[in-house]
Amino acid sequence: MKTIDELLSEGVAGRRVFVRADLNVPLDGSTITDDGRIRAVLPTVKALAEAGGRVVVASHLGRPKGAPDPAFSLAPAAARLGELLGADVAFATDTVGDSATATVAGLADGQVAVLENLRFNAGETAKDDVERGAFADRLATLADLYVGDGFGAVHRKHASVYDLPARLPHAAGFLIATEVGVLKKLTDDVERPYVVALGGAKVSDKLAVIDELLGKADRILIGGGMAYTFLKAKGYEIGTSLLQEDQLPAVTEYLERAEKNGVELVLPVDTLVAEEFPDLKTKAPAHPTTVAANAIPANRQGLDIGPETRTLYASKLADAATVFWNGPMGVFEHPDYAEGTKAVAQALLDSPGYTVVGGGDSAAAVRILGFDEKAFGHISTGGGASLEYLEGKTLPGLAALED
Repeated sequence: MKTIDELLSEGVAGRRVFVRADLNVPLDGSTITDDGRIRAVLPTVKALAEAGGRVVVASHLGRPKGAPDPAFSLAPAAARLGELLGADVAFATDTVGDSATATVAGLADGQVAVLENLRFNAGETAKDDVERGAFADRLATLADLYVGDGFGAVHRKHASVYDLPARLPHAAGFLIATEVGVLKKLTDDVERPYVVALGGAKVSDKLAVIDELLGKADRILIGGGMAYTFLKAKGYEIGTSLLQEDQLPAVTEYLERAEKNGVELVLPVDTLVAEEFPDLKTKAPAHPTTVAANAIPANRQGLDIGPETRTLYASKLADAATVFWNGPMGVFEHPDYAEGTKAVAQALLDSPGYTVVGGGDSAAAVRILGFDEKAFGHISTGGGASLEYLEGKTLPGLAALED
């Protein structure tokens, strides 16, 4: 895989460089609530601009249905990129139309432009190779070189991720090179004990990675909404907690295999419960109570791990040489249910080992809850991409960057 360092050594001055970034930031209206993904691509954009490249940044945001939708415009991300660069950033109001063509043509050496949301064009996500390829052909007219640096999208077989690199000389940006290097530490010659903490809402999102980790990890800690399907598989009463009943057979098999393989699969021993899901807009007090994980009342739902579980999980992380964490332990967006996620984040900081926060909600939680990002070994920008890499899958966006 060619690196951006090699590309820079060959010279990019005066050349149009298409940077496939991941600017898929959370928005409250037009206000960015977490700019971590923009900051992550900054080193690549700055290096190319400072070397005289004419930098064309492109990304998706959200899930528009192949047509323009103001709610998913990249205009706020373009503005924030300009603030972080300390320079004007041009913004094209389309992806391959008149605005994109004129905006790119107007760039001088060292200047940066951002295209509108790639997913405003149906060709970006098309499953049909011809339709997707046709969109990639149009994108290719805007550039001379391609740099892949949107790690959060490399698990997608999309036009700008998979097809476009085949049409231009290409290289991996600083972010992708870093992400791949980190993930290799979690798959090749891992330092032990290797402890994995998994949370989030749906167990179905994590089944494949659990399946893979049952042969690699020493301990797996389970939290978040997905924990209640595990507790149900143990025969416990879980009240109205989130349950994926169709996943019970797989979860039961994983519990049995963990015991057989000598992998500690650790479940919550207590949980915070309430009758209703909390109001995440007003943050009104939720008044939860704490109950044993095997005795959740029939009219209550679990929304965070309890204090005994926080202590237990911290002890299981205390001697780890390698830690991977993906998924919050509860509804961390509400202060009454943030303590479980805080406890796991703090335990990672206290751990002597190499700590990796696996993107998505976990990365957002670290920032929202006020932790110092630099105190962790690495915070990934791609939750889904990280998980699929750990599952052993071939990621289309990485395969496309191979020579």
